[in-house]
Amino acid sequence: MKKLNESYLEIKKSKFISLLYQVDNINEIEEIIKELSVEHKKARHIVYAYKIGGQEKSYSDKEPNGTTRGLLDLIHVKNLDNTLIVVIRYFGGILLGSGPLTRTYTKVSSDLFKN
Repeated sequence: MKKLNESYLEIKKSKFISLLYQVDNINEIEEIIKELSVEHKKARHIVYAYKIGGQEKSYSDKEPNGTTRGLLDLIHVKNLDNTLIVVIRYFGGILLGSGPLTRTYTKVSSDLFKN
């Protein structure tokens, strides 16, 4: 596993930290998520999406359905493989709603690919 990039965005007092990893197997993903859960104990949500060969998954960690679909879409648009995108959300006390939340997750993840 190798961390390739990191981005940050704050919207209505919620903080979003996005991380991009190169991974080789599901065990690495489980290890990364476990480590991030310990490191970011106070985070409300840790969402992610990955693609390894024919295996892919998007996990929303109790966020509204579909709000993290953009992470997996981004992996497809960029034609990536062996890739994990994680977004850690620290809730700021203001509900964003499904649309703005979806756009925020997609935006902070898209920022991983800007130089």
